[in-house]
Parts: sequence; structure tokens; C-alpha cells
Amino acid sequence: MLALRLTRVAHPAVQLRRLTVVAASAGTGFLLLCSLAYALGHPEESGAALLRLSWCVVPLTATVYLTVVVARTDPATRPRAALSALGLGPGRLMAVSAATTVLSCTAGSLLALLLFLHLRGDLTWLPFDGAASGFLAAGRRLPVPGALTLLAVVPVLASAAVAWSLRPREPRPAVRAAGTASPVRDEAPAAGPEDATVEAGPGAAAEAGCEAAPVDDADPHRPLPPRRPPAGLPWGVAVLAVGLTVEAYAGRSASRTALPGGLAADSAPVLAGWLLTALGLALAGPGLTHLCGRVLQAVRPGAVRLLAGRVLMEEAGRIGRPLGVVCAVASGAYAAVALSGGSAPSLGPLTALGGLLVAGCAVAALLTAAVEARQSRSATIAALRRLGAPATTLRSAAALRAGALLALFVPLTLAVAGLAALPLAR
Repeated sequence: MLALRLTRVAHPAVQLRRLTVVAASAGTGFLLLCSLAYALGHPEESGAALLRLSWCVVPLTATVYLTVVVARTDPATRPRAALSALGLGPGRLMAVSAATTVLSCTAGSLLALLLFLHLRGDLTWLPFDGAASGFLAAGRRLPVPGALTLLAVVPVLASAAVAWSLRPREPRPAVRAAGTASPVRDEAPAAGPEDATVEAGPGAAAEAGCEAAPVDDADPHRPLPPRRPPAGLPWGVAVLAVGLTVEAYAGRSASRTALPGGLAADSAPVLAGWLLTALGLALAGPGLTHLCGRVLQAVRPGAVRLLAGRVLMEEAGRIGRPLGVVCAVASGAYAAVALSGGSAPSLGPLTALGGLLVAGCAVAALLTAAVEARQSRSATIAALRRLGAPATTLRSAAALRAGALLALFVPLTLAVAGLAALPLAR
């Protein structure tokens, strides 16, 4: 009931994000039902039916990823002190977010079922009923348990992923940096370790700071310790190399099976290689974004370069992973065009739907992360404007950030696409 109320009174922008989740869930559910219809219409081609079902993993993964991004940016599920006092702590808010995800994905699955039944001709009270009756095996009886099982895949996986992503974590206490003097307290023992540290000088304070226990400092004016750079860059490079290796193995394989878009290769290695490549780019995205921000600040930076680099380093974990996913989707699309001889590949309706679904989920996740990043630094922008920073400086920093990211990720996308298409073109 609480999830329904929060869904009803949410901001229009939040409702739009949830509608994108509903649309993505509907598209994925429709593709799963189409694979079931192909299996019903071609009972003798079980291998081809299994191949179509396996390729639904790609849009399913994209839908779950978009759902997690939307759930993490939902303002209604952010922990607050007032909500914790009412019994809505992080665990309860995580359950509310998972319930909201189940509602959105279930609505999308129901829309997919209605569209599927309408195109099969089972629902005759709307226009274009039975338009794809031959393609969707209208003469066969639809197994209700199998259809419901396929439709339940998206809500179950999406809610589980959201619950895992928003699970309560133990807060890490901020460790005071070495060499910083502790604030003077009114009530302190006359002779204690703190007084000895103050009397010994800054060197002893530095040694004491290295061995001091984590301090829970509630001073709002004390600057936060610097964040560590993302640690996923080496893992991302390793997973990317493994994915490209698997795709190279698929190109040398002797067994050939038709892939979506008219390509030909061993399906299982190609699918695994593309998924590993996308995972590697997603893992390496935050590290590459952080590195891009560090490069912007190198060699005596000015105000614009310093501001742009610091913002990229601060928001690397928020926008780096969606950038890596978009890079993976763009590299896959470029590889498909390169394999078709430079022209647009001849795609069927379901392949086009799957491609649009994956690309739409990646772009929607990136836009959602960008909007969240802009909202998170709104206080910083307001403070800079109060200090007299001109608007041209802020716009120049934003343009510099965008240009630096394009200069890094566009060549990376082309390189990964070329390496991925090279073994399949043989």
C-alpha cells in the first residue's frame, strides 16, 4: 500500500522514469512471448527456438540494469532521519523500492501479454487484431503456465537486483586525515593523551593521527575526506579482454548458426563474448571517467579545467558505468554495421525491437544518471554563483567535460567494435 501511495504522488519526472521501466519491461516480455510462439509453431526446430530464447538475455539484462538505475535515483527511497524515526529505515525503504519495481515491471508484462494476445487474434475488440497471427502461432493453444513463467522473469529478476543494489550497508566511519588537529573541547581531562599530543607539536599529532581510531565528527563545516578512485578499471580491462577472446574463438569455430540480423557464427560464444565485453566496459567506465578528470587537471590547470576535472572525478562512480554501457551498445551496433558491408543490416521486426530496446535502456540509464548528477551538484553551482562565478565559466566547464568524455569514449568504442567484428568477418 505504501508503494502504491508513493507511486501515485511522485514527481512527474519520477513518473516518467517509471514509465520507461514499464515500456522496457513490456518490450522484453513481448520478446519472450514471441520466442514461446516460435517454439509452438516450429516444434521440430527446438535448437532454433532455444537460440531465440537465449538472445532474449540481452534485452533482459538491459531492462534489469535500467530498473536498478531508476530505483537508485528515486527520491522516495532515500534514507532520511525523519523516516527512520517512523520505522522506515534503510531496510524498509529497500523493500518499498523493490515493491515499486515489481508493480512497474508487472504492469509492463501485462501490457506485453495484451499486445501479444491482440496480435495473435485472441482479442478481437481492438484494431489490427490478428495482424501477426501466422507469425505468432495463432493456430496453437498458448500454454498458460509457460507464458506466465516467462512474464514473471522480468519482475522477479528486476526486484531482486533492486533489493541487492539498495540493501542496507554498514556506514564506514570517516577517518580523520593525518596532521589535522582535533577540535578543542570544553570538557577534557587535565592530563591525558590528547593534551600530550597537542603539547608535543605537529609531528606527534601526525603520528597520533595515523594510529587514531575512526572519529565520528558531526561538524558540518569540516571538509569530507577525499574519495578513493574507482577500483574497477583493472577488472574491467580483464573482463573486456576475456570477452574479445571469446568472440575471436567464436569466429574460428566451424559450427555456424544464424544470428539476429543475418550474421553467422557460433551463437553461444558470440552471446557470451558480447555480454562479457559489455560487462568489462561497464566495470571500466568509472575508472576511465576518473582518469579523464585527473588528466584534465594536469599541467597547471586554470579555473575551468580544475572545475571540470574535479566534477568528473567526483561523479565518476555515478556516470561512468552508464557511459560504459552506452559504449558497449554503440560498439555492438557499429560492429553489426561493419559486418553488413557498411550499409544498414536487414533486420527483422523482433531483432529491430530488441536492438531498440537495448539502445533505449542504455541511453535512458545515461540520461537518468546525468540528471541525478546535475541535481547532486546543484548546491555547489548555487554556491559558485553566490561567490560571483560567471555563467560562462560553468558552461565552459560543462562543455569541457563533455568534450573530454567524447574524446576518450568515442575512440574506445570504435576500437572495441573493430576488434569484435574482426573475427566474425572471416
